[in-house]
Amino acid sequence: MTTASAAAGIEPADPSERGGTRVDGVDVLGALSPSRVGDFMNCPLLYRFRSIDRLPEPPSPAAVRGTVVHRVLEQLFDLPAAERTPERADLLLAPAWEELQEIEPAVASMFPVDGAEIAEWLASCHATLAKYFDLEDPTRLEPAERELYVETLTDAKLLLRGVIDRVDVAPDGAIRVVDYKTGPSPNEMWEGKALFQLKFYALVLWRMRGVVPRMLQLVYLGNSEVLRYEPDEQDLLATERKVLAVWDAIRAATERKEFEARKGAGCRWCAHQAICPAYGGTPPPYPEPRDRVSAASPAPPE
Repeated sequence: MTTASAAAGIEPADPSERGGTRVDGVDVLGALSPSRVGDFMNCPLLYRFRSIDRLPEPPSPAAVRGTVVHRVLEQLFDLPAAERTPERADLLLAPAWEELQEIEPAVASMFPVDGAEIAEWLASCHATLAKYFDLEDPTRLEPAERELYVETLTDAKLLLRGVIDRVDVAPDGAIRVVDYKTGPSPNEMWEGKALFQLKFYALVLWRMRGVVPRMLQLVYLGNSEVLRYEPDEQDLLATERKVLAVWDAIRAATERKEFEARKGAGCRWCAHQAICPAYGGTPPPYPEPRDRVSAASPAPPE
């Protein structure tokens, strides 16, 4: 990110870009994560802004709270089981916030320098973290993987990739895919959209390991609820068809250099309304290929 970009906000890097290698010997068409699929389905223009233009976005307290709480929950399982207490989790929170500020200095710009708002925000992080212990007992869990990068190549030469918060493996080999959400659970109308991300991960794990995960679990810390779903092969095949259809639509939009602005509930949080034609704005010129760093291309090796 350039200095100017850092001052403006955070480049919207996809978590799945933290890892991954090029697929040797195969002419990979591109790559998708559940976040980027969701962007395109919600608003193709948002997909363009994030994946092709790579426009920086100002950090939001809610999103940054999610990042910090996720980091604490990851580190919690580095401790011996008996030490995974609410008190130890609280002690991990301040260092996690400091670590994030070192990685992304722009997050400090969310708050005035007087410190009152940041103290209130940190209190909200502690409150969100405390709710986790109402839903699970980490002293009785031994996750097989945390922050697991996964990827698989489809027959259509599309790389599917993502980062899973937690993978649990039972003694009989059954797999549970767990994702933490720091917001509240959706109503029934939106449950399918919420589960799509975990079905995507389950599809990738199935292709990698040959086993359909037994359970998908969304842990909502915002209102202390857990959403569970048991997928089957037909679910995952349908998810794959949906992803491939989205990829075909992305390729068509890229060839035309036309990405529709689609109004929706997410517009109220969008950082790009000023340049969105749906709100009277004008998008920047479509970037030339040499200037693009697209999330729809293979991640470079670490």
